[in-house]
Amino acid sequence: MLHQIKEEIKLNIRARYPVLYVVSSEEERVERLIADIGSELRRNVYFWSCTDGFQGVAETQLAMPALNFVADSGDRGIFVLKDFHTMFDEPKVVRRVRDLIVNMRRNMKTLVFFSPIVKIPPEFERDVVIFDIPLPDSAELLVILKNFLASMSKSPDVKILVTPPMLERVVNAVLGLTENQALNVFAKVVVADQKFSEEDLPLMINEKRQIIRKAGLLEFYEPGCGIGDVGGLANLKRWLTERAGAFGAEARAYGLPEPKGLLLLGVQGCGKSLTAKAIADLWKLPLLRLDVGSLFGQYIGMSEENMRRAIKIAESLAPTILWLDEIEKGLSGMKGGGGGDGGTTARVFSTFLTWLQEKTKPVFVVATANNIADLPPELLRKGRFDEIFFIDLPSEAERKKIFEIHLVKRKRNPAKFELDKLAAAATEYSGAEIEQAIVSAMYGGFVDKKREINSEDILKAIRESVPLSTTMKEAIAELRNWCTQRARPAS
Repeated sequence: MLHQIKEEIKLNIRARYPVLYVVSSEEERVERLIADIGSELRRNVYFWSCTDGFQGVAETQLAMPALNFVADSGDRGIFVLKDFHTMFDEPKVVRRVRDLIVNMRRNMKTLVFFSPIVKIPPEFERDVVIFDIPLPDSAELLVILKNFLASMSKSPDVKILVTPPMLERVVNAVLGLTENQALNVFAKVVVADQKFSEEDLPLMINEKRQIIRKAGLLEFYEPGCGIGDVGGLANLKRWLTERAGAFGAEARAYGLPEPKGLLLLGVQGCGKSLTAKAIADLWKLPLLRLDVGSLFGQYIGMSEENMRRAIKIAESLAPTILWLDEIEKGLSGMKGGGGGDGGTTARVFSTFLTWLQEKTKPVFVVATANNIADLPPELLRKGRFDEIFFIDLPSEAERKKIFEIHLVKRKRNPAKFELDKLAAAATEYSGAEIEQAIVSAMYGGFVDKKREINSEDILKAIRESVPLSTTMKEAIAELRNWCTQRARPAS
């Protein structure tokens, strides 16, 4: 991937495109890339920053002197301006760049803006070609890992215990990190116990979790449950089981595409979020949770850039599962045409929809929603998701299974409880409400001299609670009516 981008940048420079915009947070990696391009094209490369100016040229730290240096240079070079987007708030700077564009095309110079975010003034946006530098892929990370291990093997105090399969697992463990982040993780592993072995994989994964968390956009989730922890939903489970091997090489050889995603609609507390976690466990894929609300920033363009960054991280970890919980809440700004927030939500949503429709990386999207009325119709169009499933309140047989699951989860023997009677009493109760009834009964038993609970305790808790199906009867009826014709039943 990086080689392909390198060739495209070279082609644009040779074709006399005056301004390129390279987007990346990996400064050292991009500097090496552009230096290599300059060497291959036999052009000098000049790097600028607001702290050092152009290296070796005094008094070029400010924007105008830096641009004047580029204009006055007689060299057909490549001039790289780092983080220059911060200067675009000054009208004179924007005007000077526009003047430069004509000069550079005529004199075969190339101006390269290099920044971790995209910020291009509309005055010259049509003259700029943007290049997004992806995070290192598996092949690059394998080279980085082998070079690191080669350097560590020279130390007599470090034990390197690796096999080819382990190398692959290590690379998968650090996918989604920058080059420097990966090297830092490798170094921390060695410093921790003076060795590099398969036992260190959990530490690497934990480090990746912390790094992704610091980005503030995605949360690396531990599934914590399996498909057996989900009560009922036989149709959905069958669908998922059939696709458990769909991300492997055999599926590609057979001619199958990777699954794109699921939209899970349903009543609150009926297992939508639990199912998302169970999919990750069933398919043995990393699970990333995207909080749509966290994407929105205070500056113009920041929200859209945050969405692009989140997508880039998810794709760098592919194959992976991207979970958007209660997606309708994050898209609340779309109501009334999306103009209430200046169109920010609409633009973020458009970025997500385009990616969802056109994505080529194996990122399986699981979106959950409770309120169908708040979902934009564009999201429901065929092709966005492989399937739309409706998760209704559990049937009597499903409720019996849910009671069994939660009793076992709390170290109780289901055989000692009247499961048929409990399931019948909990008609129109959600899985979450059934769980809460058991917890409530256990609190009562704990207070009452820590005695063991029985079926009667749980029945009492059921009778004392009012289920959501009663308090939101009309809304649930409307949801069921909509899904009857437009969604596939999960049970």
